[in-house]
Amino acid sequence: MDLQFTPQEEAFRAEVQTFLKEKLPANIAKKVKAGQRLSKEDQAQWHAILNERGWYANHWPEEHGGPGWGAVEKFIFDTECALAGGPRIVPFGVNMLGPVLIKYGSEAHKNYWLPRILSGEDWWCQGYSEPGSGSDLASVKTTAVREGDHYIVNGQKTWTTQGQHANMIFCLVRTNREVKAQAGISFLLVDMNTPGVELRPIRTLDGDKEVNEVFFTDVKVPVENLVGEENKGWTYAKYLLTYERTGIAGVGFCISALAKLKVIAAKVHKNGKPLSEDPLFAARMARVEIDLENMKTTNLRVIASVAGGGVPGAESSMLKIRGTEIRQEILSLIRRAMGVYAQPYIDAAQYEGYEEAPVGGIDEAATASANYFNYRKLSIFGGSNEIQKNIISKMILGL
Repeated sequence: MDLQFTPQEEAFRAEVQTFLKEKLPANIAKKVKAGQRLSKEDQAQWHAILNERGWYANHWPEEHGGPGWGAVEKFIFDTECALAGGPRIVPFGVNMLGPVLIKYGSEAHKNYWLPRILSGEDWWCQGYSEPGSGSDLASVKTTAVREGDHYIVNGQKTWTTQGQHANMIFCLVRTNREVKAQAGISFLLVDMNTPGVELRPIRTLDGDKEVNEVFFTDVKVPVENLVGEENKGWTYAKYLLTYERTGIAGVGFCISALAKLKVIAAKVHKNGKPLSEDPLFAARMARVEIDLENMKTTNLRVIASVAGGGVPGAESSMLKIRGTEIRQEILSLIRRAMGVYAQPYIDAAQYEGYEEAPVGGIDEAATASANYFNYRKLSIFGGSNEIQKNIISKMILGL
């Protein structure tokens, strides 16, 4: 594959850069670059700006509101957004549920739910993991029993990211106990304002409350909220996860984080010299940069291979493994570069408006540890990296 960008692609890059310069709110970009937490309003504002330009659902077909981009345009857009401080698009509605509805949903589902995803009228979260059913997703125990024109849902979901903001949740539910585990699962759309739905926050290691437990007690869900066929949800779940895992690789954010690391390593000194000149630290920086360049190439190959409407297979697992390992290594090096100045935890520094002098005089120190600890999750969510290796060994190596 030719990795040299054409003049047309370079022109597109310039278009994206101009758009970001004109439309990306400066306060949001500042928070992203500082590693501070974004509010729901920040994220919704960015989504609306992208949607107005027609770039929000950038991998949807044109007939459903997408821009009709190919693999290279997506790669350029993601990279330039990350470098400019553009927030990560909240993936649950547009990047996860959207493709499932487009491929497996009824015309009624597409006509109703897709426009609401684009407009932000619905804010979605993902109801996959349960206590005891994380990486072993086929063992979900939340049940949906059909009674007339409704399902009655009972059970629990956990690690529900941004559930505190959501009004809708797409869930894997067990609709048949008499067949093998994968064959008895259905894919159901649930209104979180329905009586019997309870959400409880989980405080994470960095002090945030971005993940939640969700409990369902005799929750009535209309039958028309079933996506596809009953007991075929495992097929839809796997399709969704290939998109999630490819996105978790976060190539653009890795590129941005590496650029930040290089700036830090140039201004932090050790033994009278910039840290970037320390042999051991410089070697680790070089290693992660080489790994990132390799992943960029692989990411382009995978996206290009499915540009015609296919689905990434085990390659998405490869990207998930390497992408999360690279991001974790870069964040580890940023924290390590801060030294003792990364130790203090100041909760207020994680939010916009914090104006105190940085610890040790290094701006990046305030959020270095919080981001390092938060992103230890990367190699776990979306299917742990150990599970991804099992998928690769089975689907590619035939073991």
